[in-house]
Amino acid sequence: MPQITSGVIIQLTLLLSALPAQYLISKWTSGTATQRYIATQRILDTWDSIRTSYLNTAVWVDWLNTWIPKLPTFAEEEDEFQTLEETLAIELMMHDNEHGYFAVSKEVRSPRPAYVLHRVGQVVMTQNNMVGVIIGWDAGLRAPPEWNKRKKYPELERAKDTPHYRIMFSGPDSSSVLIGYIPQYNIKLFLAFQPDIPTLQHYFSHFDGEKFVMEEWLQEIYPHD
Repeated sequence: MPQITSGVIIQLTLLLSALPAQYLISKWTSGTATQRYIATQRILDTWDSIRTSYLNTAVWVDWLNTWIPKLPTFAEEEDEFQTLEETLAIELMMHDNEHGYFAVSKEVRSPRPAYVLHRVGQVVMTQNNMVGVIIGWDAGLRAPPEWNKRKKYPELERAKDTPHYRIMFSGPDSSSVLIGYIPQYNIKLFLAFQPDIPTLQHYFSHFDGEKFVMEEWLQEIYPHD
């Protein structure tokens, strides 16, 4: 029985990715933003189905963990190597923390600064074409030092005074979500579209055609949104 080496895995992955990549290119060069987003989601759904059926995720994780320490790092000398444990800790903090980082603070956002352009419940698109829903915001960057260093903002001083939004996206499968903390200059409104994202019902009662309507507990935190 032939052995499955890392080279074979890479070749198989490239072959499986070739057709979706061609489809992606053809779809993204025309049509509206909504059409491109829907086409992308179909590609991701197809890939997820292939991954679930034919690839063992645990094997991939073990293999990557074996090779990561051997890979060279090209970061600047003052940058420290981020271990998997540190990265996981930051991601857990993104979902909830006691310091109010990443717009999880229950402090009432009143008065609402005029320079905060977007509101809780609005659908937005990021620079890399991910569509999500705003579930919170900070008038300025509010994150731990480890996050600031990890993200390597080219203009950190500008980022500190820029509104940051807590945005929920669909995760890699139908029951998971991703949370992003994104500066205002990296998002734009995405109108007339209602994304299907798990757990949104915890934050919103319904979609009114333009934005999601906040539940009472969330409205109390963002009374002017």
